[in-house]
Amino acid sequence: MEQVKTGDKVNVHYHGKLEDGTTFDSSEGREPLAFTAGSGQVIAGFDNAVIGMNVGDKKTVNIPVAEAYGDRDNNMVIELPLTDFPADQKPEVGMELQMSNNHGNLFNVVITEVRESTLVLDANHPLAGMPLIFDIELVSIG
Repeated sequence: MEQVKTGDKVNVHYHGKLEDGTTFDSSEGREPLAFTAGSGQVIAGFDNAVIGMNVGDKKTVNIPVAEAYGDRDNNMVIELPLTDFPADQKPEVGMELQMSNNHGNLFNVVITEVRESTLVLDANHPLAGMPLIFDIELVSIG
């Protein structure tokens, strides 16, 4: 049987959970996730998990923080003056925004706190700092 090796195009079904069992993502009811194994298109722990699998194999992998979205970085939590927020919108905790840096690169932030004159924005990935658990099924290679 053919096993997945680096560079193979693969299709997988997956179910991603937190340690408490909460589902954060799943391919259930959708097309399988397609990516090139070992290319960095998915988090490292997921990428490494498919290497060596055969079509039809199922496995559960525990992915440590370092091989998932990394540690939370407090430098990625910033305050923005409320005057810089669009006047025609009402800022709310949990609202997702897109900002750009000095180089014009776009990145996502979430409003975590609305203060009297500022907003607290978090640019960390929502799963940063969390170990992840994935149930993976290899659907096809190639």
